[in-house]
Amino acid sequence: MKNGALLPLRLHGVSFTAGGRAIIDGITLEIEAGRSTVILGANGAGKSVLMRLMHGLLSPTSGRVEWSAPEGRPRKQAMVFQRPVMLRRSARANVAYALKIAGVPRSERPAQVYEALDGVGLSHLARRPARVLSGGEQQRLALARAGALHPEVLFLDEPTASLDPGAAAEVERVMGEMRAAGTAIVFTTHHLGLARRAASEIVFLDRGRVAERTPAESFFTAPRSKQAADYLQGELP
Repeated sequence: MKNGALLPLRLHGVSFTAGGRAIIDGITLEIEAGRSTVILGANGAGKSVLMRLMHGLLSPTSGRVEWSAPEGRPRKQAMVFQRPVMLRRSARANVAYALKIAGVPRSERPAQVYEALDGVGLSHLARRPARVLSGGEQQRLALARAGALHPEVLFLDEPTASLDPGAAAEVERVMGEMRAAGTAIVFTTHHLGLARRAASEIVFLDRGRVAERTPAESFFTAPRSKQAADYLQGELP
């Protein structure tokens, strides 16, 4: 582990309860650097909640989430939601605002904004109001906004949901380039083709628990758990 690196991220017996129901139930898990981790499971398995716990948007009811970086060090990690919130300003200004909040000096922002937009293929739309962009363009803008600071880990919740094939392919391309640049990616998806192509490993959730964690190739060819086998056969609710 590099000195001061965020990863690995460790979850120790993490549970989360809401409305008297255990949504996440005693998960112990480690997210390592250099990987693309896909969280799979049926609707209601707890995938999005687990990512929010890892990201820090939610606090565990019990257990603990530990980053490897020392306390007080800025954590270069980000999360992009299935329906990203676009600020009521241009695409360029959306990215610039994220850099401002992160404390990037004003003089350095224009170059970083252009680099981020160019990396997702949106530099020609820099002045376009973000809220009039298509769904796929908004998703790529959200990736640019999150990736502008070169995070060590990026959480993505259903990054290609509701996108047409062309837009989904562009988002997948951007994800691949970010991973190649050194960002560890953790994401949820119901698109098994994307999971096959993009995952290093699969974490399969069943009713808030990790039923299986295995390399992606092994998961799709020979799942070890009955729950995962049923899921791949389309038999889980």
